[in-house]
Amino acid sequence: MTGGPQGARSKTERRYRGRFAPSPTGPLHFGSLIAATASYLQAMAADGEWLVRIEDIDPPREVPGAADQIITSLRAHGFRWSGKVCYQSQNIDRFQLAAQHLLDAGHAYHCLCSRQQIRTGAEPGPLGPVYPGTCRRLTNRAHGRPSAIRVRTDSRPLVIQDRLQGELRSRLENEVGDFVIRRKDGLTAYALAVAIDDGSQRITEVVRGVDLLDFTPAQIHLMRLLGLSVPDYMHIPIVVDAAGEKLSKQTGAAPVDDRRPEENLRRCLTFLGQDPHPSGRRISLDELWEWAIDHWRPQRLKGCRSRPITQLSLT
Repeated sequence: MTGGPQGARSKTERRYRGRFAPSPTGPLHFGSLIAATASYLQAMAADGEWLVRIEDIDPPREVPGAADQIITSLRAHGFRWSGKVCYQSQNIDRFQLAAQHLLDAGHAYHCLCSRQQIRTGAEPGPLGPVYPGTCRRLTNRAHGRPSAIRVRTDSRPLVIQDRLQGELRSRLENEVGDFVIRRKDGLTAYALAVAIDDGSQRITEVVRGVDLLDFTPAQIHLMRLLGLSVPDYMHIPIVVDAAGEKLSKQTGAAPVDDRRPEENLRRCLTFLGQDPHPSGRRISLDELWEWAIDHWRPQRLKGCRSRPITQLSLT
């Protein structure tokens, strides 16, 4: 199958490797199906590989059986991935070693601050209160008290070229502050886990919702500190409801109906600004995927940050 004219990679570059990395906090809903569809099309149009990674490192938020439900839904919708499904929880030792390495190198430190202490007097930023660096001068052991681990940031500009959203400039120390890589309860934070897994899996491009765009500079900062290869990024628009809220499990998004994969895929393609299959006859799911891959034009979403749920309707 041939890719679109956007050219996700040239022949001189390493083979494209994309991924879909859902958290098992509930079954697959349309917002997640759209992200999976976009990342899959981008990888297949580049004749690349597409990996599935279950980000199961936050047990208090996870729903029993959700990971299996997500995988079942992906299979029902015709997704085919390279290798076995990766479970982030299998890499806990690697995350702990990375956190210790950052501590030993002076790139990270223990933090005793409570959320209330941080909110008091902290300046607001795109990801919440900007941590003011209160614990930067603590001893590395924090005297044995329960503590989080934060990564040091600086005010040097970090520039990202996103395939759809254009240039993003960030000064982490001013806009995000030193951010958490291990929580006080001992659980690995998303920032560290995703940086290590994207690096170790040799992901060449991350395709995900634009709601994670502001987090990307922190992820890149971590990858550079750890000597990991930084992927390219393509942040697609998110689905919002009538109130402008992101469609998510937290806002009551309904699970996709696995009995209607062709209809669901057509709805995803419509939302992503792609041409529906012109044939009036009923076609197979494989034929629909082949059409979608051959006609994938992500540039139609350039600069788009959100689209209403009404865009999920068939045209």
